Amino acid sequence: MKEKTCELCLRNPVQTTEHHLIPKQHGGTEGPTVILCSACHRQIHALFSNEELARFYHTPERLADHPAMQGYLKWVKKQDPAKRITTRKSHRKR
Repeated sequence: MKEKTCELCLRNPVQTTEHHLIPKQHGGTEGPTVILCSACHRQIHALFSNEELARFYHTPERLADHPAMQGYLKWVKKQDPAKRITTRKSHRKR
């Protein structure tokens, strides 16, 4: 992990990880990636299955346009970048 700017919430500096826009198990090993803070990365995987990510949510814009992510991003942008953010599992059916 490195300290950079998260490409979704734009908080800086935060501990970041690389997110494969198309999950590796669906052929995304060599595909495009984005740099995300660990909180945004965990939130994406709590909200979406790997099938949903591969099929539709494979761009930062599509991820950010989902209503659940919009609410999350609005909230997380106000959080201290040094704060460890807890992610809750989604209640939506997959």
